[in-house]
Parts: sequence; structure tokens; C-alpha cells
Amino acid sequence: PWGKAEFLMQFRPAEVSVWLGYNGHGKSLLLGQTVTSFMAQGESAIILSFEMKPVATLARMTRQAAMCREPTIDFINKYAKWTDDKLWMYDQQGTVNGDRVLNVCRYAAKVLKVKHIVIDSLMKCGFNEDDYNGQKGFVDQLCAIAKDFEVHIHLVHHSRKREDESKPPGKMDAKGTGAIIDQVDNCITVFRNKKKEVQMSMGQGDPEMYDALMVVDKQRHGEWEGNIALWYDVESLQYLSAFCAPRIDLMNP
Repeated sequence: PWGKAEFLMQFRPAEVSVWLGYNGHGKSLLLGQTVTSFMAQGESAIILSFEMKPVATLARMTRQAAMCREPTIDFINKYAKWTDDKLWMYDQQGTVNGDRVLNVCRYAAKVLKVKHIVIDSLMKCGFNEDDYNGQKGFVDQLCAIAKDFEVHIHLVHHSRKREDESKPPGKMDAKGTGAIIDQVDNCITVFRNKKKEVQMSMGQGDPEMYDALMVVDKQRHGEWEGNIALWYDVESLQYLSAFCAPRIDLMNP
């Protein structure tokens, strides 16, 4: 949804992307905005969120699309109708068996014909943190599904905790086996600038400093890796491309 990133990072068919980051750094929120952008470009998606009910996910995505804190009933209905045949939600919270997740992905790709599958998150797919073989096999199956059905799979994953969250984690900080990052095509770290938030709450800091970063640590079939700076708009829950940039009409790019 950001023009400045259009030729830097793309989500191609038959690939798997890991969205990495500390807990509470906005991975799911950023993905929700991105999914609405996919739909506006003619792509369909399914979201498997095992940590948030579909109604909560949809409420946040509707607010982002409405570009305001309180969408009208008319807009809520408009967005709901607009997402028909574009967006599906898998309604199950808590830990879900990994084989079931894979079967849902196959069904979504083969029957629903979606182009994007969001799995939020790996830690809810039934694997212990030290079950390296299980994690490796699961991600290997995701890569196979992506290639077999020409879909893009987005896998949310957590970084190892640090005492200091003032610096973005890298792909080497992913929890679990290193084979996760080795197998996937792209790795995007989402980093929330909490240091700025603390400084601003104390009347200090630079308001023009970025609020979040998308760090593209790996892009197997792209030529670019680097940082994409974003600014957070509290009213719309949108991430913007520049300080004081206008809110984005996600439904009409």
C-alpha cells in the first residue's frame, strides 16, 4: 500500500514470506492493511488468525479502510460487501494441529482460489519451540503448497525476546530452528519504535522520526533488501509512508 515500496518489495505467487518481530510490534495490524491493499489490486486472501477472533480482525481492517476511528454503519456494510469473494476468515483460536492448518491452506488454494494465505502465527500451529524437525517439516509443506497452487503464504513468526527492544531483530533472531528462514523466500521484520513513543510521552523526541520499520532481510527473487520507514496514524490504524502523509484510500489505489 505504499508507493515508495512498490518496486522494492513484491509478494509473488509460489512464495512464502515470514513476517518476523517481537510480540506487540504490529505484525498482524500491518498485515491487515496489506491484505486490504491486495484485495484492491484484484487478489483474494484468507486469514488464519489463532490469536484473534475474526470479528476483531475485521473491525481493525474496516477502520483502516475507512481512514477514521469510527466508521459509519453505511461504510461498514460497504466494506463487508466489497470483501465478498475477496476475503475469508478461518475461525479457530488457540493452538491448532499443524496438519489441519496445512489442509486448510490446500482447501483455500484449491477450492476458494485465494492468492494469499495469512497464518498468524507459527507458535499456534502445535509445535514446541525446540521441535526443530516439526517446524522444518511444516514450513517445507507450506513451501510445497505455495508452489503447487501458485499462492503466496504469509507466516507470522516471533523473534526471541531481548532485554532491550530498542533495536530491530534480524532474521537470525527468529525463534526455533534456523531452517524456517532458510526455506522461505522472504523475511520481513516488523519493528515498532517504542523508544520514540517513550520520548514523545515525556515531551521529548523527534515527531518526524519513523514509528515503525519494515526490514526486508531476505528477498530470494528480488534485487533489494533494506528498511522501509513507516509512520503510524492512531485514528485510522494505518501505517503511512511519510511524516504527516495523508491517509491511504486502500480500496481505491
